[in-house]
Amino acid sequence: MIRFPTVALLTCALLCSCQKKSDGTSGSQPAKGQSTAGGGTSPPQSAEELKAALAKIDDVTITLGEFQERINRQSPYIRARYTSLEQKKEFLDSLVRFEVLAKEAYRRGLDKDPEVVRTMKQVMIQKLMRDEFDAKVTAETVPDAEMKAYYDANLAEYVKPEEVRASAIIVKNRAQADRVALEAKGDAGKTNKGFRDLVMKYSADEDTKLRGGDLRYFDSATKDLPAPVVKGAFALINTGDVSGVLDAGNGSFYVLKQTGRRKSLTKSFDDAKAAIRNKLFRENRLKAQKDFVDKLRTTSKVEINEANLAKVRIDTSMTQDDGHGHDLTPPSMGGATTPPPPPLAPTDNPLPSP
Repeated sequence: MIRFPTVALLTCALLCSCQKKSDGTSGSQPAKGQSTAGGGTSPPQSAEELKAALAKIDDVTITLGEFQERINRQSPYIRARYTSLEQKKEFLDSLVRFEVLAKEAYRRGLDKDPEVVRTMKQVMIQKLMRDEFDAKVTAETVPDAEMKAYYDANLAEYVKPEEVRASAIIVKNRAQADRVALEAKGDAGKTNKGFRDLVMKYSADEDTKLRGGDLRYFDSATKDLPAPVVKGAFALINTGDVSGVLDAGNGSFYVLKQTGRRKSLTKSFDDAKAAIRNKLFRENRLKAQKDFVDKLRTTSKVEINEANLAKVRIDTSMTQDDGHGHDLTPPSMGGATTPPPPPLAPTDNPLPSP
């Protein structure tokens, strides 16, 4: 079994090789100005200068442009460690070791290993999707009209009235309601649990009783509750306050305990615009990707053998996960097993794993 660091190393080597074969360069482009260690800019480098060889490993050449591009991919903190000639030699040595190991992997035929092939396909797919969508579908391409239409269609998310939450004991007799109210305002109803116990003991409404009397959040315009009950709930100032008896006007009497309050929310289109843009960008990108894949499928001959698909056996025994979605002990299926392909996470780290 090939260890993943070797696979990742070989995959990166394969991609670098493909880039060199396709355009004849290391992928570096002359910049308008190069930053110096002191923070200034040096004169632009010519294409010939960038093609200058820094090291050769058999038929592989590491150019100045490739070296520069690889080291400038690192974080500013890492780049600051490679400003002296000796440190540059150290970084170049890591690239040489990378190529030496990749060459040995080629010699052993690992470029044809199924795990390596799958990994390379994943990396190529990632690059394909970046090339296809990173420039075409961006947050900046979402038009204002589309954002405004979304805001108007989902206005309830951005403009919300004040809401309260209450629990209720509901009885059918005024005299009983008076007794329950006295009990609820005493020690028995001080806590939410105590009030729920009173609900279970006295309430005649089975629907709310199953929820411990919870009426959930509601605003002052709700029609789901009698108007006197709504008015009484909003009259309770503090969370935990208990009402007197409220005549609902339909033969029922309520005793309420306020359990929550939400302030009104008004978020203008300008306030919500950034969040809407990001949401629509993600949705538009996913749709564009789906359309792209669907179009490619129409030009490919895809055959599904459902009879054989039905024969696939899934091992549902409990296994220990390594924290990355892989089993520490692969389940036995009557033969050798192959771990799932590694996650789609290309690495720009030029230092080969030990």
